[in-house]
Amino acid sequence: MVDLHEEFENSRFYHQARIDRRSADALLGIAAGLTADSSINQQEAEFLKSWIEQHLAHLDDPVINLLYRRLADMLSDGVLDADESTELLDVLQQFTGVPNSSVRPFAAPTTLPLNNPAPVLDWSERVYLFTGAMAFGPRKECEALVLERGGLIGGSVSKKVHYLVVGSVGNEQWLHSSYGTKIKKAVEIREAGGGIAIVSEEHWQRAVFG
Repeated sequence: MVDLHEEFENSRFYHQARIDRRSADALLGIAAGLTADSSINQQEAEFLKSWIEQHLAHLDDPVINLLYRRLADMLSDGVLDADESTELLDVLQQFTGVPNSSVRPFAAPTTLPLNNPAPVLDWSERVYLFTGAMAFGPRKECEALVLERGGLIGGSVSKKVHYLVVGSVGNEQWLHSSYGTKIKKAVEIREAGGGIAIVSEEHWQRAVFG
């Protein structure tokens, strides 16, 4: 099971003696600039990928590697589609700590309104929706695992969705993040008696991989 939380906590990206601090700070600044208008286009994604390759690839840092792998996966077919653009925006906003820059990037989401106890996840004809950045990999790969097991993928938060899976690469300021609107709507449906359950990526991974 993929769990990058400990790697993020111990990341050399934050170790003054092991990195080029100026380049690291520059990456945070670039990411903040790219997300300032709450959208990411293909030209911006290609620029960021190229910049990391030129300035930070040598660090072999898990945080940077995660960001780079997502960029490479999204651009592998030469097109950054709308879903990938939204996912990349999520990742970069979490990386920069937007909107609160004092929050450390990739903080584990400790205040998420997850169902407690977490429900047993069924697959057949159950509708899943993913939000936030998944530690397992690109959202499309997560969706494929659901489809392989007989589940369905929802287009937006609604009463028809059974499970909202929140990516592990989260931020404690989820309510103010771009993916927080999905969680907020899911909470409203749940509190009104709807059947939607909000679960963590960790719980979803255990159901997938055992």
